[in-house]
Amino acid sequence: MAVEETPVVQENGEKGDAVNEKQEQTPAEQSEKVSPYFPLEYEPKEVQRIVKEGILLAGGAVAILLQVANPGVGRGVNEHSNFAYRVTDRLRTTMTYIYAVTFGTPEEKAAIISMVHRAHAAVNGPGYDANDPDLQLWVAATLYAAGVDIYEKVFGSFDAKTAEKVYQEYSVLATALRVPPGKWPADRRAFWGYWDEKIETMEITEHAVAVANDLMWPKRAPIWIKANMPLVRIMTAEWLPPRLRDAYGLKTSSTRRKTYKAAMGITRAVYPHLPMFIRQLPRNYYMKDMRKRMKNMA
Repeated sequence: MAVEETPVVQENGEKGDAVNEKQEQTPAEQSEKVSPYFPLEYEPKEVQRIVKEGILLAGGAVAILLQVANPGVGRGVNEHSNFAYRVTDRLRTTMTYIYAVTFGTPEEKAAIISMVHRAHAAVNGPGYDANDPDLQLWVAATLYAAGVDIYEKVFGSFDAKTAEKVYQEYSVLATALRVPPGKWPADRRAFWGYWDEKIETMEITEHAVAVANDLMWPKRAPIWIKANMPLVRIMTAEWLPPRLRDAYGLKTSSTRRKTYKAAMGITRAVYPHLPMFIRQLPRNYYMKDMRKRMKNMA
């Protein structure tokens, strides 16, 4: 997902501001420095329940294509990133951000969020700025919409009360990016009104198409990623809103829809019964990787 690429705690030991100053600040002071709208000690329990599931990685491509459908996001990502040659780096960057915000300690949250903000500061140009709250709101909205959609497809729909609580907690992915709380739609009804308007009015630009091509047909990627891309393309095409799927030139057919339905049927039958340590492997891997890199900074 298109949180701009940042050295997620560099191996060379370079320290970020949030880490250098953490012992000199109270939690409230540290939160104010990192993001005035995001309390570092807050734990979004309902969001944790969702994002700990490794199956959500299957929705990474659809989230990115939704994000870059916004012309400002698309141009920023296309001009400042390289999906074709750094697929795993971008995956690590985005997943580290999501896991740190939802599962990290206050110190870990401060370090990772500060790094994201510093990376975004360099991503700007005519018509876009990575720190624009409206663009950041859209990025967070896609993470919510894609994540909850896939979770409910596998585990079943939330009841209304839980669904609203999940929605409210998901706002942390926006406020951590310094999106004012008032910009996050007040409730799910308001959110889907905002969402539908965006989907109906966005135009897929050449920047978005370039990102999509690099993402869906990566030139350099580990063999395990390339082996899964045919299925990823099918699943992504079926998950995207039809208007955007057509604009991206992604194909659908009766055969592809049957493949999609079969894949989802197998997933629903098997995945929820897997041992929890398997389902949480991605989260555990990226959190361990983040902590190792932060330890190297000390």
